[in-house]
Amino acid sequence: MKQVAEQKKTVPSDLEIAQSASIRHINDIATKLGIDTELLEHYGKYKAKLPLTLIDKDKINKSKLILVTAISPTPAGEGKTTTSIGLNEGLNKIGKKAIVVLREPSLGPVFGIKGGAAGGGYSQVIPMEDINLHFTGDFSAIEKANNLLSALIDNNLQSKTHNLSIDPRTIVWKRVMDMNDRALRQIVIGLGGTANGIPREDGFNITPASEVMAILCMATSFTDLKNKLGNIFVGFTFDKKPIFARDLKAEGAMAILLKDAIKPNLVQTLEGNPAILHGGPFANIAQGTNTILATQMGLSLADYVVTEAGFGADLGAEKFMNIKCRYGNIKPDAIVLVATIRALRHHGGAKKDEYNTPSIERVKKGFANLEKHIENCKQFGITPVVAINHFITDSDDELKYVIMQCESMGVKAIASHCWAHGGDGTTDLAKAVVDNIKTGSNHFTPLYDWNLGIEEKIHTIATRIYGASHVEYASSARSKLNTIKNLGYDKMPVCMAKTQKSFSDNETKIGRPTDFHITVRDFEFAAGAGFVIPILGDMMRMPGLPAVPASEAMDIDENGNISGLS
Repeated sequence: MKQVAEQKKTVPSDLEIAQSASIRHINDIATKLGIDTELLEHYGKYKAKLPLTLIDKDKINKSKLILVTAISPTPAGEGKTTTSIGLNEGLNKIGKKAIVVLREPSLGPVFGIKGGAAGGGYSQVIPMEDINLHFTGDFSAIEKANNLLSALIDNNLQSKTHNLSIDPRTIVWKRVMDMNDRALRQIVIGLGGTANGIPREDGFNITPASEVMAILCMATSFTDLKNKLGNIFVGFTFDKKPIFARDLKAEGAMAILLKDAIKPNLVQTLEGNPAILHGGPFANIAQGTNTILATQMGLSLADYVVTEAGFGADLGAEKFMNIKCRYGNIKPDAIVLVATIRALRHHGGAKKDEYNTPSIERVKKGFANLEKHIENCKQFGITPVVAINHFITDSDDELKYVIMQCESMGVKAIASHCWAHGGDGTTDLAKAVVDNIKTGSNHFTPLYDWNLGIEEKIHTIATRIYGASHVEYASSARSKLNTIKNLGYDKMPVCMAKTQKSFSDNETKIGRPTDFHITVRDFEFAAGAGFVIPILGDMMRMPGLPAVPASEAMDIDENGNISGLS
């Protein structure tokens, strides 16, 4: 997130900082990693694709992986990306060969309310405008591959020679676009006569919510990508036979559209350190982490890899460890848990206009949220390091309280000044993380066995991670669950779709709620990506724009200079 207005008064905006940075040719960044620049696929001077041949399976197991996650966030976020970039700067400052591996931003949040995802202040990845806009076209390729399958489905409904007898009422595949557009959530297509197709209900999801995005992030090779694309479930025939993308012979053409998108993107930080950006699923409705291939690439090229998982640790981190790590055969060596004093005030009962008002009482009450996230990290066998993302409105008493309470739980808490000072503001955090790894006491353990039943896996996450007392199921969810079992997908991991604002499925229950239940309202399943999706509450895969979109403050002049991007 972007730091408060009072703090911004002392320095230029994020965009101004990025635009004034001395950016190095991407060849220099590649050379720093020991990459032959002839292997790069250049996208101008400052961006490049990395070939998958650079992934070294032996080196992966020798490098250290650091996961950055957070407490339950306020709507603006608590600065995971900024902290991840700052930590990478700090690790390089103390002489470590480190790289940060992040997700790519979606245009929906960029033009909506949250802004971009290139970090903030003096902890950013650049070129910031390119990264937050079209970048190297990965999202466009995912969109096109997704919508190719949609076109093939509707074409098959109309076909007289290759018709698969798909029942239009059972089609679950939707079109996507990378923009917040609530008017496209539910639509009717095929109107205007027989030449325009078969009329049916359809809708759009936002591109990060596409299963193609999830598949790209779960794929471990190009062959694996094609297999996963072929496994996408489309719907049923009139006689109840399941239909997959492979039945439409779609996977080859979809893979062609993703031939460049599968390769991780190399960029740099403000301080000229390497960064890899690749993939971008949301964490409340998808797995919320960058691609397996990007993480493996980072581990192949550096000794320390900093990566992040979306929203709070109950969402992105849980999915990172129970889904991504196991599919990718990787493990975190350390966890950095980002907290802000303003978020602790929020969880202690502060209203939005009081987030920046010091209150030791609210911080004490809100600490329960951080406490639960610390406990959850320990359930995975890892004692986290808490990074307090510092704001100018933090009082000394509030900071001291959080540091002391963490210490009482056997956890080191460090104030991080990455937004204001970049690497110079994170050397203490970097040293603490390296020391945490050196103790040898972290031993990653997944939370559940994939071979358990779906209900048991959901119960494990709900009770142990969220703190719920029990799980209830809507009747429609029970029906979908039976379908999933009949299709043989009950041994897949579960990817919970839940509000990021609370441990519960009720966003108003802030802090650390107790004695609550969660309700599984519905189920979806991503047969290609390889997980089942229990839906808690009313989760949307196509967000809407706020009353005053961020786009209203954006502009570009005659010389192509952009303003208002954040």
